[in-house]
Amino acid sequence: MSSLGKLMKQAARMQQQLQAVQAELAQRTVEATSGGGMVRATARCDGSLSALKIDPQAVNPADVSLLEDLVLAAVNNALTLARETAAAEMNRVTGGANLPGLM
Repeated sequence: MSSLGKLMKQAARMQQQLQAVQAELAQRTVEATSGGGMVRATARCDGSLSALKIDPQAVNPADVSLLEDLVLAAVNNALTLARETAAAEMNRVTGGANLPGLM
């Protein structure tokens, strides 16, 4: 088999592995909290937010801006964890090669 044929087979195998990892990441979740656990955000590793829980004690009509800050912090932390997890899994499959259009 020619070198080009081997390379094409290897590329096809890597593409299959990447598709499998992407499917798994769409189901995998990470969680982050803020305010000592008063706000809890859960994100999927495909970059979507899947749940947001707010402790009723965090709801103070006189201080809505605090609750907004807690929600933003928890969501941003969860999405950052999701991106980092996804990048680590993709790097594991690609061996660290930067392949445009994969994520």
